[in-house]
Amino acid sequence: MSNINAIEIRNLYKSYGKVEALRGVNIDVAGELFGFLGPNGAGKTTTIRCILDMIRPQSGSIHVFGLDPQKDSIAVHAQVGYLPGELNLESNLRVKSALRYFTELRGNNVEWDYVRQFAQRLDLDLDMPIKNLSKGNKQKVGLVQALMHRSQLLLMDEPTSGLDPLMQQVWGCGRRD
Repeated sequence: MSNINAIEIRNLYKSYGKVEALRGVNIDVAGELFGFLGPNGAGKTTTIRCILDMIRPQSGSIHVFGLDPQKDSIAVHAQVGYLPGELNLESNLRVKSALRYFTELRGNNVEWDYVRQFAQRLDLDLDMPIKNLSKGNKQKVGLVQALMHRSQLLLMDEPTSGLDPLMQQVWGCGRRD
């Protein structure tokens, strides 16, 4: 087993004009599950976007499985499943077509039986047009697209946002009063 951390961040700084979004962030993720919690505006999304080289920090270093996302972004993206906080989907596509599009972007390495089973577990109709989906059902599409490649690392920004309480319980995130 390798001793390389899934994520290693050192002294990460990112500003948006005069607003310091990240001030010396240091993170090591070696285990199977890591929650990144904080209030709105704490820098969670900014950190995730830096990890994926979607935005560049002013300073600091990031490594994903020992790789620098700025130098090896294709290799990093091949190992990471990602659910953004706000997923924009083409409204004229059906769910299945949208998922096939995401599959093609990742080299067509998906087992469709797994996708169908996962969608069924989420009660997601693969034949439904995206434009007819509720916010919660669009979030389910996002969950499927993030997980369907069985990536080594999942980065999910507010993965249960928009899901009803019963679905949140399925994911272990709902209240149990």
